[in-house]
Amino acid sequence: MIRYVFLLLLSIVLYSCSKKLTKKEAGLFKERGNLIVQKTAKELSGNLMSKMKEGGIPLAVEYCNTAAIPLTSKVSETEKVTIKRTSLKTRNPLNKPNEEELKVLKKYSSRINKNASLEAIIELDESGKPHYYAPILVEKKCLMCHGSLDKEVSKQADSIIKSFYPNDLATGFSEGDLRGIWSISFP
Repeated sequence: MIRYVFLLLLSIVLYSCSKKLTKKEAGLFKERGNLIVQKTAKELSGNLMSKMKEGGIPLAVEYCNTAAIPLTSKVSETEKVTIKRTSLKTRNPLNKPNEEELKVLKKYSSRINKNASLEAIIELDESGKPHYYAPILVEKKCLMCHGSLDKEVSKQADSIIKSFYPNDLATGFSEGDLRGIWSISFP
């Protein structure tokens, strides 16, 4: 772990001098981004499934509404990064993509349309900071809230979702669709 932190810090110092990421630096940021995503997704998904078992869609949607952004903020603080989940079809307007994220979302959408593989992307953002992006794909368990109305999403579930998110756009997905992306900015 100490070696990993040392290599990451060394990469940051070298990066700040060169303004371009080497393959090794990109690999280190990708590895760290993957770990952060796994940690955050595991906690979000675990808590969400627990709420679903405890109180069904009403409690799960309430959890998402009140706890998802604070949870990613907590992990952001712990990991000393900025974490965001965004999409072309947002549920929460606070998750609206910025221009760079919009480009990445369109890039992933294009790759899906071509049946190409989707891998994490590491690049420098407009301010020159390393940025990690990774796709979020729709799983079967997501369809109760993100599927099609009257197919996977019941009228009751839709009503509950709309009560928390009146401008919801995050439905109509099928299993395997691009739901959105993880967007992690490194200092």
